[in-house]
Amino acid sequence: MRILPVRGDCVLVELADLGEALALFDALENNPVEGVREIIPAARTLLISFDPYTVSEDALIAAVSELAGGERKAASGALVEIPVRYDGEDLAEVAGILKMSVDDVIRLHGESDYVAAFTGFAPGFAYLSSGDPRLNVPRRKSPRTQVPAGAVGLAGEFSGIYPKTSPGGWQLIGATPLAMFDIDRTPASLLQPGSRIKFRNMAKDAAYEIKPSSKAAAKPVMISSEKSASAIEIISVGLPVVFQDLGRAGQASQGISVSGAADRTSFKAANRLVGNPANTPALEIPLGGLGFRMRGLGVMAVTGATAPVTITVANGTKISAAHHSAIALDDGDVVSLGAPAAGMRSYLALRGGFEVTPVLGSAATDTLAQVGPAALVAGDVVAILPAPASALVASEKPAFAMPTTSETVVLDVVMGPRTDWFTDAAVENFLNQEWSVTPQSSRVGIRLSGDALERSNHGELPSEATVRGALQVPASGQPVLFLADHPLTGGYPVIANVAGHHLDLAGQIPVGAKIRFNAISRFLPRFIPGKCP
Repeated sequence: MRILPVRGDCVLVELADLGEALALFDALENNPVEGVREIIPAARTLLISFDPYTVSEDALIAAVSELAGGERKAASGALVEIPVRYDGEDLAEVAGILKMSVDDVIRLHGESDYVAAFTGFAPGFAYLSSGDPRLNVPRRKSPRTQVPAGAVGLAGEFSGIYPKTSPGGWQLIGATPLAMFDIDRTPASLLQPGSRIKFRNMAKDAAYEIKPSSKAAAKPVMISSEKSASAIEIISVGLPVVFQDLGRAGQASQGISVSGAADRTSFKAANRLVGNPANTPALEIPLGGLGFRMRGLGVMAVTGATAPVTITVANGTKISAAHHSAIALDDGDVVSLGAPAAGMRSYLALRGGFEVTPVLGSAATDTLAQVGPAALVAGDVVAILPAPASALVASEKPAFAMPTTSETVVLDVVMGPRTDWFTDAAVENFLNQEWSVTPQSSRVGIRLSGDALERSNHGELPSEATVRGALQVPASGQPVLFLADHPLTGGYPVIANVAGHHLDLAGQIPVGAKIRFNAISRFLPRFIPGKCP
């Protein structure tokens, strides 16, 4: 067993195989370690997030070591039958790779007793293990840019079902009409870790000719309450403006990451300035461009990226509003946010908070998972809740200077967990060069451009959990710095992770800026005696 560094509050435990990883996961679930926040299992690893003020890393590793080496418990979850039309684009190619007939592939897939081992990649996507070992087939050399929802595929030892239309590299052998993820269902993910799965051939059983759920594509929207005394009416938007809070922790079993504000410090500051609790939903506004009209009275604050704020009052007078301050608004006032001089994302909070429908316990909009309230459009009217009488307006100063396009931003990083998958020259190159932030950046991640990083290990990395701030390096050798809407699991090695104290700064780096990485730790994996694969 190896303990691989991720960050000061997170480690990756690497084991020999899926069975050992799930056995340790079961042991930790049945014997909770105080201070552990979340455990995300994957193909042969466990990502363990913990509170370092409650349990030290050494104490955590000691507890994990004590529990390792047990047996994986038998699957006892509910049996889910999945009807399949075996007409996938790769079915014939899979049969050729495996040197068997198409009918044999279909038969072996249907005869297998699968178990949902872990979730990731997308909400509702479960990695199904325990299938027939003869169906072990590599991923496609060139992933498809679009795989339809319901596609059933094979990759390595796993089978899986795409819950939504997305890019993917699995070998497609069929499709199911079942909705794998539906926010109107409890739980939203049809397959949970531990679920038992049987695939049924729809060509042989007409009883499985069913229609897909119409609810699966429904998008939650914000509420506009007629009872509210105040509201904002959206006049204009630039890039997508979305609701955010501090995210939806604890949804890893459904394949959903935390998401939430990209710059949490600025988000919380906006709420405190208007007297709201820190986790009250606010608006995240990339590169300005938002205009709205106040209906009724309100108190607003704008933080984060330094977008100029202009208020046009009823008589046409224009007033420049201060950043990082509580500003009173009258009925009819029109507020406009211009392009920021520095930073990437501004946060707008209104005293009392927006009345918005939470999704799975959070108002955060996850743009990758497509979970959460819809982005605002012109004409939307969003109600503002009454502020409690006890609300106190705070005084706030920016936690850090917003980065500009003309500067080089230095981000501290923790080396690992897969630094040893790269050559020594690549590691040195990663730390010594300035990386350019490309326009192909979003809330999912910042795509960087520079001298490509060469790998020393060219094998296929089994899927493992990733965190906000991970620097994942795909086959191109150009890193991607994961932000708030990163995938729960990934199949490319992570060379380093941004240190916790620089995560919010990373969320504010604009396109065109440069980034240099400063290692605050060496890559030092820890081997547990007697636990090595």
